[in-house]
Amino acid sequence: MMILTGFILGFLGSFHCLGMCGPIALAISAKDNNRFLINKIFYNLGRTCTYVILGLIVGTLGFSLQLAGVQQWGSVFLGGLIIFMAFFYKKNENYITGRGFFGLSLAVKKKLGRLLKMGGPPSFFAGGLINGLLPCGMVYIALVASLALQNTLSGALYMFAFVLCTVPMMLGLMLSGKLLSINLREKFLRAMPYLAMFIGVLFILRGSGLGMEYLSPKIQNFVYGAHTVEMTICE
Repeated sequence: MMILTGFILGFLGSFHCLGMCGPIALAISAKDNNRFLINKIFYNLGRTCTYVILGLIVGTLGFSLQLAGVQQWGSVFLGGLIIFMAFFYKKNENYITGRGFFGLSLAVKKKLGRLLKMGGPPSFFAGGLINGLLPCGMVYIALVASLALQNTLSGALYMFAFVLCTVPMMLGLMLSGKLLSINLREKFLRAMPYLAMFIGVLFILRGSGLGMEYLSPKIQNFVYGAHTVEMTICE
C-alpha cells in the first residue's frame, strides 16, 4: 500500500515538475529534434537512476533505524515530518527554489546546460542524472517517505514508483514542446499537500502498532545477543 502512494505522489508531482523542470525540458526540445526520441528516453532514464539511488541510500539509513530498535518511533516521527512539510508546502517550496540550498540549484543547472550542449545519448543520460539532484520539495517528501519505510529495497522501489509516474508527463512535454495550461496544473497541484498529509498519517499509523493488519501491524521486540530489534508482525 505504501508503494502505491509513491505512484500517486509521482503522478501529482509530475504537474509540479512541469513548473520546476518544464523550462529545462523545453530547452532540450529546442536543442534536440523530435526525431531523436532516444536522447529524451536516456535523459529520463538518468533521472530515474538518480532517484532510485537516492531511495537506496535513504532506505538503508531507515534500515539502520530499524536495527537500532527505533522502528516504531521512527515511523511516527517521519510521518509527522511529512505532515509538517506538506502543511507548509508552499513556504518550503519557495525557500528551496529561492535559496537553492546554498547555490546547489544554480550549480546543477549550469552543469546540466553544459552536458546537453554536447549532445548524444551519453550526455543526455548524464544530464538526467544531474537533473535528479535539483532541489525539489516534492522529491524531499518522497525521500522522507522512503526513509520511513526503513528498508533498502522498499526505499528504492518507492522512489522508482515516484519517478516512473513523472516520466510520461516530462517525456510528453519534451516531444510536444508545450506546457499544460496553468489552470489545469493548479487543480492537480492543490491535491498534492493533502496527499502528502495522508501519507504522513499512514506512516504514523504504521508505527503505532495498533494491531490492524497491513495498516498498523503489531511491533514486537526480539533480543539477539546484546541487541534488541523491533520487528513488524502481520497477523
